[in-house]
Amino acid sequence: MPNQKWISSGAAIGLSVFLIIVIVLRLSNGSQPVQIISPLGVMTALVAIAAFYFWLEQVSGWRIFNYLPPLLWIYATPIILSNTGVIPFSSGAYDGLRAYGLPLFIALMLLKVDVAGAIRIMGKGVFVMLIGSVGVMVGAVTSYTLGISLGVLDPSVWPAFGTLSGSWIGGTGNMNAAWVGLEGQPEHMTMAAIADNMVYIVWLPLLLGSRAFADRFNRWAKVAPDRIEQMDRAALVVTDTDHAPNMQQLLFLALIALTTTWVSVLLAAELPEISLGGQRVITESTWVILLVTSIALLLSTTRASKLPGAQPMAMAIIYVFVASVGAHANLTDSDLGEIGWFVAAAYVWIAIHGVFILAGAKLFRVDVHTLAIASAANIGGAASAPVVAAHHRQSLVPASILMALIGYAIGNYLAILTGRLCQLIGT
Repeated sequence: MPNQKWISSGAAIGLSVFLIIVIVLRLSNGSQPVQIISPLGVMTALVAIAAFYFWLEQVSGWRIFNYLPPLLWIYATPIILSNTGVIPFSSGAYDGLRAYGLPLFIALMLLKVDVAGAIRIMGKGVFVMLIGSVGVMVGAVTSYTLGISLGVLDPSVWPAFGTLSGSWIGGTGNMNAAWVGLEGQPEHMTMAAIADNMVYIVWLPLLLGSRAFADRFNRWAKVAPDRIEQMDRAALVVTDTDHAPNMQQLLFLALIALTTTWVSVLLAAELPEISLGGQRVITESTWVILLVTSIALLLSTTRASKLPGAQPMAMAIIYVFVASVGAHANLTDSDLGEIGWFVAAAYVWIAIHGVFILAGAKLFRVDVHTLAIASAANIGGAASAPVVAAHHRQSLVPASILMALIGYAIGNYLAILTGRLCQLIGT
């Protein structure tokens, strides 16, 4: 396709220019290692890293990206660069992305939330997904309590549980939003990111493989015989009308996102911090995330939701933000033993989510296709839900995206709540 060729060519040219600059810096420094210090240079490096891995996935077709997605490499590469001194641990680029880039992402991403559309297609399957979200919260609190009771986890790691809850209720954006809202440290994001990917490579094949048990599962759940046909009919009326935005539409999107962020930052500075049990549970950072989320959800009910191009813009921002979070991680401060125990806790956690999602399917009598998509909308978010839907039933791909966006809509609220519950348990 011509568009893909132009994208590949543009990415290759941009990466080549960046590599030439790095080589020139290396030669000009002689035997000294290359150091990118200026915020503009650091931002260029972060964007180049994100672009490189998506370009590599596109042109190589390597199957490794099915199990270790570009997100993981985009996070890990800056860790290596910062720990070897190529880019700094602290930079104005990171601060700007945290203060403004993340709220802009939330504002753009939530513009497309369509709860009514998802319910029209998936019906009670949306409630199964919500039960799965509750299972994520219960699993987080349970595994955290178990970990600190056994003495294998320090109570101070509660932000990591809230951070991973964001990913497992909504997606990558919620993970980062929860990390900021809970004022997590770099090591908490490292723990969450590692556990997220370690569980993903096990859970995704299970969701894909569940299709083989469709008939037996549907008999067990007592699914109505015509449920699949009803979903297929409903899916026919839901079309993806998004298209390439023009200049005016891009300006409108930018204005909406910037205004939402600006208003939220102004209001958050005036709102009081809230404490429970002597612990701060809602800070200024938390208020910003909650306000941006709420305003964006209100805007999703207006004509602003019809503007094209919001999701690609949002995803570009969040992947660069993920790269900046990786650059914060100092490996010398990481406790590998505790990371291992956190991963173990995550497997207990996902098992609890699985029990909840099965109970929800049984309660609402939904089919295995819906169950798999509902879980993927939680655990994998907008990146994985369409993959699972396409494997199970191609007609449900649009609905899977809508369900994942519902996860984005509730993820910030529930993940921050989950983190704070763990905080209160640990005190």
